[in-house]
Amino acid sequence: MDPFSWSYTLMMYLRGIGWAIVAAIGFSFGVGLAIKVFDLLSRDIDEWEEIKKGNIGVALIIVALILMVGLLVHKVI
Repeated sequence: MDPFSWSYTLMMYLRGIGWAIVAAIGFSFGVGLAIKVFDLLSRDIDEWEEIKKGNIGVALIIVALILMVGLLVHKVI
């Protein structure tokens, strides 16, 4: 294929959109799984209830967990 043709450009756009969709699905699955494992490991505390009460420390731990899983998924995909 000619790299300067419209069909090649369209194919590259579709390829990029496809990878973005795969990354979004992978990220959502990874974050969901990580939060579920974190909930199983910390049975003594209800994180979501603590966040509703305004506990900033627990919220920061959840945010850090989501960010780290996001970085790992980004490196894998």
